[in-house]
Amino acid sequence: MTPSSAEVSPPAPGDDGRAALASRCNAIEEAYEFMLAYAAQGLPNEEGSVSGSQIRDFLRKCDAALAGLGDAITHCVRRLGIESPEPYLAFVNVVERDARAAQAAVQLVLAQSSIGSQLVDNLNASIHLRAVLTDLFLLDEVLKL
Repeated sequence: MTPSSAEVSPPAPGDDGRAALASRCNAIEEAYEFMLAYAAQGLPNEEGSVSGSQIRDFLRKCDAALAGLGDAITHCVRRLGIESPEPYLAFVNVVERDARAAQAAVQLVLAQSSIGSQLVDNLNASIHLRAVLTDLFLLDEVLKL
């Protein structure tokens, strides 16, 4: 049953920006969670396991989500119509720096001919990836994604 137009409320300002940003955040968090499980398996390489066949896909999604993360946050903040966006936009610079560093680490791992658990464990421990995750947790709470 399709609701009438009177029953459907229009999206709140910024919802499309929030959804796009939330999607990026989810991709990064899902990749991190998958990498934690992958690292725990103690695999010497990605050959011959189900998770081994998935690790590159998760890393590629994470890489894509990190690309332009600052722009996505800026878009979301602007769409929300925040009266004084300066602190938000200043934080975007922090996120962009952290995202670039994390993306470089992810791309370094992707460039390897084989991705074993130890390599992924080292990526998980990277302060760069953890900084982005912490940035996103803070933004999630502030923007209520």
